[in-house]
Amino acid sequence: MRPLALSVLYLFAAMGLHAATFYITAAGLGGEPDYDKRFQMWSADIDKTLRSTEPGANVTTLSGAEATRAKLEAALADVAKQARPEDAFVLMLIGHGTFDGEEYKFNIPGPDISATQLANCLRGIRAERQLVVDMSSASGAAQQALAQKNRIVITATQSGNERNATLFARFWIQALHDPGADADKSGGVSALEAFRYASQKTAEFYETEKRIATEHAVLDDTAQGKGVRNPSPENGEGMLAASFPLLPLGAETTTQANTPAKRKLLARKEQLESAIDRLKYQKSAIPEDEYKKQIGALLLELARTQAELDR
Repeated sequence: MRPLALSVLYLFAAMGLHAATFYITAAGLGGEPDYDKRFQMWSADIDKTLRSTEPGANVTTLSGAEATRAKLEAALADVAKQARPEDAFVLMLIGHGTFDGEEYKFNIPGPDISATQLANCLRGIRAERQLVVDMSSASGAAQQALAQKNRIVITATQSGNERNATLFARFWIQALHDPGADADKSGGVSALEAFRYASQKTAEFYETEKRIATEHAVLDDTAQGKGVRNPSPENGEGMLAASFPLLPLGAETTTQANTPAKRKLLARKEQLESAIDRLKYQKSAIPEDEYKKQIGALLLELARTQAELDR
């Protein structure tokens, strides 16, 4: 990491001693039971990780029937009332998105929320350090609306035309547990480290499965409204993300990987997630009853594995 980025990171870490961090995670509609279950499991994983690694954080998680536009807007309004300029704010969206050529929308129960509506809600939040991670399909179309000074915007796709269900969320969450995500060995995971980790893992999955990649995550932290796939000093992107601790410095970011038994469970969890993604890709070639039987068994074992990890 560059000396300037390190100095900014330490400055933000020091600020964090007296500042609060507000997290909102929303898991939207899956459209079918297997997606609903995975989205809810992913949001629950994030919730547990945040609460265990940063006890003083303000954590709000909306999933299933609770993830309505009204409740999301209310949660954002609550942060707007509480957050001070020295605080930090993180919004993570898990699910499906749509793009009609003009407007991006995040799919939730009841009326969807558009990128413009979301940006209007965020405008009232005074926290000067902000991170928005939209992990839905077509999310690249939200980049322009969400761009703002001192805000990092990460989307799972580079445009609204990448409309297939995304895998980015799975690997973003994995970054919170894998020691390998902490590339600079600082004891915490920055937004840039999590982005690079999840992007690389997503690309590797498509390569391993010999499939054409239908998603390309991008990051913008200079308010350009157009993210890049490889933030670097050359394109000017990534410095703010490098200095934004997704999990606090010094926090135990690998609590699920600190014993051989836990590491074995994490490996099994990764195998199950990959098997589910392969099965979903093959869905059209499998009889419906057989597909439901196989996906149900995999999801049940995944839930049991996660329960063991959570003990």
